[in-house]
Amino acid sequence: MLEIEKNSSINQRALAMTFNMSLGKINYCIKALIDIGFIKIDNFSNAQNKLQYLYLLTPQGIAAKTRLTKKFLKIKQKEYNQLKELLK
Repeated sequence: MLEIEKNSSINQRALAMTFNMSLGKINYCIKALIDIGFIKIDNFSNAQNKLQYLYLLTPQGIAAKTRLTKKFLKIKQKEYNQLKELLK
């Protein structure tokens, strides 16, 4: 979702290269994110290539990304505190 938020016109092939994943796996994940409402897809209306799409995070997707970020930071803070105690 971060990559889509950074570049809404990124294509699935570029996402696959970025994450070193197969195109099929990226397609499967994109469809899942669309199905649960985290992203939506629009065609470029005046694009020459009508197969090119624009991926947009929905408000629900932005909220999910925020929750995931908070959860990640809490885990990292806990790890840090545990390591700090261990080093004492």
